[in-house]
Amino acid sequence: MDYALGIDVGATNVKAAAVTPAGDVLRRDCFETRDGAAPTWPEEIQRYVQRVSRERGEARWIGVACPGLAARDGRTIAWMQGRMAAVQGFDWTRPLGRTDRVPVLNDAHAALLGETWLGAGVGAKNVVLLTLGTGVGGAVMCDGKLLRGAIGRAGHVGHISLNPSGPVDIVGTPGSLEDAVGDCTIRARSGGRFASTVELLESVKAGDENASRIWADSIQALAAGVVSIINCVDPELVILGGGICGAGTMLTEPLARRLDEIEWRPLGDRVRIVLATLGEHAGALGAARNAMQV
Repeated sequence: MDYALGIDVGATNVKAAAVTPAGDVLRRDCFETRDGAAPTWPEEIQRYVQRVSRERGEARWIGVACPGLAARDGRTIAWMQGRMAAVQGFDWTRPLGRTDRVPVLNDAHAALLGETWLGAGVGAKNVVLLTLGTGVGGAVMCDGKLLRGAIGRAGHVGHISLNPSGPVDIVGTPGSLEDAVGDCTIRARSGGRFASTVELLESVKAGDENASRIWADSIQALAAGVVSIINCVDPELVILGGGICGAGTMLTEPLARRLDEIEWRPLGDRVRIVLATLGEHAGALGAARNAMQV
């Protein structure tokens, strides 16, 4: 049976999925990413691919998703600084024993490709994905094609500016959406009270007024970011993923109410806001899909 193997190399874990062209998922796997001064993840991924090949036969396609900006030829990540820097310039084709090129995709781009193939965005052609976690990642699909941009930077919606007078974020954007809602700033935004959004929401549930105010500010910022993105790329659907989406209705209901107030809806057209459905394997499935399409 022909199948594709998708591998999503994250900062914490490597996620992998084997899937047929019809979308039947044959297996999902997850193992720790061993990064650092002497990263071992290249060898561990190589051994994993060899093991899957022994058990199921060689994959017809293999695709990879990584953080960073993918090179124009799709062979490597052209730019990735800081954590996971070892992915920069790493060509996967030879280490994985392939003669055909192993295509490489930005991880958020891959997650959107997965969600529009098998998840919350099936059938949609104009879609935005926001991943709400430690930071705010994202990707954009226009007319059925991933928007990559001139250097692969497109879709970094977490780095739009909501406050031109605010402090700069990790890429130098003042008052970014990422800093307004990401876990990376929750300690600063709460005056040191909370280490994560999960902790914040527990206090919201307990009726803590200060926590409720901080959460309301987060919803306000997210709504402003969403409508800004809507006005720029005109999607039919916005998919929300990432750990913060575990808040469920505590996120979606106040966000919907605020969007009712501020979203521009010509002719009464309302952009649907939905939660991602593929979980942590969205990027692996998207990487597999990308390999099939190259």
